[in-house]
Amino acid sequence: MEAIECIKTRMSIRKFRHDPVSKNILTEIINTAQWSPSYKNSQTWEVVIVSGKKKEELSNLLVRLLEEGKTPEPDIPEALSWPPDIEERINEHMKKRGALLGVDLNSPEIKKKSKAANFRFYGAPHGIFLFHDSVLNEWSIFNAGLFAQSLMLAAHAHGLGAVPQAFLTDYSREVKQFLGIPDSKRLVLGISIGYPDTENAINTYRTTRVETDKILRWVE
Repeated sequence: MEAIECIKTRMSIRKFRHDPVSKNILTEIINTAQWSPSYKNSQTWEVVIVSGKKKEELSNLLVRLLEEGKTPEPDIPEALSWPPDIEERINEHMKKRGALLGVDLNSPEIKKKSKAANFRFYGAPHGIFLFHDSVLNEWSIFNAGLFAQSLMLAAHAHGLGAVPQAFLTDYSREVKQFLGIPDSKRLVLGISIGYPDTENAINTYRTTRVETDKILRWVE
């Protein structure tokens, strides 16, 4: 797939087929993402892929914590406020996606169901977790973002779908314990990956982008 087409046609997939992806393809995707740029070529990312029975056990754990009302403690705190123009953009997105599904995505009940769907990896056969050492500063979060984008583009080029998920970091301590990751690591992001369920309505939703002249300024 041509690079520009790959970037423009990639989308977040929120419903997957159950067919597993071969380890060879997943390894090739990670190999490709390893060519992402990083600050001073530090390559700070670390990757865990969970599948099969272990993925189901992890899902059950996360859903149980949600049902018990455990307070989320992500390693990277959730944003609590946004500048007005960005908040308006987010609200418009949530309104449109909610209209497609026929629900109010801001209602507490729907938010809880949305989290549970995240913890079930949207039905994907594989979950990917990105970590790095917790002593690293903000530049390493930037590195992880570049790696995640490369990973999702490589997945798209292979005919797969993926979605980055902040909610999968809500119970970071428990995720690390389950996966055998030391507390000295920071859980940066979770990603569901697999073959998209193209017949599901949620995968027909496409986000918009602001006009380029609103985010670009020339100085000459």
